[in-house]
Amino acid sequence: MRRVQRAEARSSALNWPSLAFGLLLVGALFFGGCGYKTLPVPPDSIVPRAIEDLRYSLDEKGVTLTWSYPIATIKGTDLTDVASFEVYRAVVSLDSYCPTCPIPFGEPIVVPGGTVGTDSRRKGLYESALLRSGEKYFFMVRSRTSWWAASADSNIVTFVWHMPAKAVEGLTAEASDRVVRLRWQPATRLMDGQQLDLPVWYQVMRSVDGKAFEELGKAVAETGFADTTVQNGQKYYYKIQSILQVGANVIGGGISEVTTATPVDLTAPEPPTGVTVIVTGNGVKVFWDNSTASDLQGYHVYRRAANQKAAERIGDVEAIYTLFEDTAVPAAGLYYYSVTAYDRMDPANESRPSVEATVRP
Repeated sequence: MRRVQRAEARSSALNWPSLAFGLLLVGALFFGGCGYKTLPVPPDSIVPRAIEDLRYSLDEKGVTLTWSYPIATIKGTDLTDVASFEVYRAVVSLDSYCPTCPIPFGEPIVVPGGTVGTDSRRKGLYESALLRSGEKYFFMVRSRTSWWAASADSNIVTFVWHMPAKAVEGLTAEASDRVVRLRWQPATRLMDGQQLDLPVWYQVMRSVDGKAFEELGKAVAETGFADTTVQNGQKYYYKIQSILQVGANVIGGGISEVTTATPVDLTAPEPPTGVTVIVTGNGVKVFWDNSTASDLQGYHVYRRAANQKAAERIGDVEAIYTLFEDTAVPAAGLYYYSVTAYDRMDPANESRPSVEATVRP
């Protein structure tokens, strides 16, 4: 019996050093093998600040969410990368919506992150087409720099989805001097063919190359629009998007076919003034005042005899001159001279004739 007790004592004494060595080995593996040379970095030094500018837009395809990448941690230190974003979504039927109840967000959808960037604030993007009419949607976003460092919740955006309106038809464009007038037929149905029974607006979009379209002002309720921000001689491309008004939300709908128009300068310069004629040894000299038209191309000089009803054009003068000499007066008699101004359009717009000046060579 004593032999067994002494054996157990020796065995116990031998196990303590082994146990201590094992603990040291585990500690070395944990603190050395993981790459930690100092204490772990406190989480708040890498936790991003919460996103504050979550926005949404609705169109015929669904919803598009955008937000700015965080550029600093909650301690104010700069961020260079974001590992990922988590997009949270909740769907509530309008019949069961409770304004004071917690929002039932589901499991997040992970969106890859990336470098924050220094030249401009990088934008995050998420699109979803899984929407049903008559449902209220909520979205919220968090950012992560690692699996254990997530930001607080972003601002929450919410909207009610509805089937968008169809695109308008019959879009036409009529161009004139420094204006393009658009006309189209009203949208009367939704994209699923149902009759439209909600307010609809129309957003005019314009491009100068047929590719990059920009919105012209705010959407209008009328089925016509006059674009007065055009330049003569420039070709413009137009299209119209139907915008459905659902309560406080607007849903972009179908987009019309593209139409084009080129405004044309139809305004002639003012008639020249101060027309004067004198007889010279070579014929008749005609003088007039300089035109102030910004697009002046030149002048036409006219002459008619006393027995003629219509004047005959006898010469052309460049815009920098206000003098013409008629060296081909037919014969002695009474003659009437007048001058017109014309612009650079093709064909040119010519002014009315000036007041006639009379001379008898």
